[in-house]
Amino acid sequence: MKRHEFLRELHKVSANRNYLEIGVNDGRSLTLSRVPSIAIDPAFKVVTEIRCDVHLVKATSDDFFARDNPLGHLKGGRHPVRNLRRGRSPIGYWRRTTLDLSFIDGMHLFEYALRDFMNVEKHSDWSSVIVLDDMLPRNIDEAARDRHTGAWTGDVYKVAEILNRYRPDLVTVHVDTQPTGQLVVFGADPENTVLHDKYDEIMAEFNVPDPQKVPEAVLERVRAVPAKELLEAPFWGPLTKARNLGVRRSRGWDPLRKALEQVSPGR
Repeated sequence: MKRHEFLRELHKVSANRNYLEIGVNDGRSLTLSRVPSIAIDPAFKVVTEIRCDVHLVKATSDDFFARDNPLGHLKGGRHPVRNLRRGRSPIGYWRRTTLDLSFIDGMHLFEYALRDFMNVEKHSDWSSVIVLDDMLPRNIDEAARDRHTGAWTGDVYKVAEILNRYRPDLVTVHVDTQPTGQLVVFGADPENTVLHDKYDEIMAEFNVPDPQKVPEAVLERVRAVPAKELLEAPFWGPLTKARNLGVRRSRGWDPLRKALEQVSPGR
């Protein structure tokens, strides 16, 4: 399954009420959204028709998240009926805004992707779905930090190892999409500061010169789950129901984690 086909189906099964995208480029992934959205790119060149209520931000993601109220577009106004007509929560103005579905496809260096994840997580919840693109490079050249190939993933694949080591409270699922795979992350915890606290330590270990030592398991997609298998997993209905009812992490996360481990037992 190609990555945009997977994203299209993910919008459906996650029943997301809002969407955030980092790395717009020509808009091919943004055009899949039908809900209030925020799209961030310092140099976008959208050539595709966009069919959602979108705040298109020409800025780096770091600068965007440094704003006082970065998700203000998703809150809507104070009028409940008008909010409903626009696909927003009728009382969203007075509630904390959390991201239901986020897609990270920005700069192809692991430290940028890691900071993007950290920023997105601050505005997410345990029931949020966070997707990182280009997580399964096909060869070492494609995974180089200094681009010298046509197709290029950079070394963002390292984010999976970093999350598994420093954030075992999350569940990460590699997805076997074409051309260069994706990583879906569940269980976001906006109160967790481990990645922020350990950022310098992570940089010291993982920021190494080319050629990168890409694990064989990554190149061979050993632990990657078929996209269709993840999309057809039975946990999506309970997840969206719990999210829409506002179920707390203390009640909702453990059942979801157990269901996810059935889909990707080795993570």
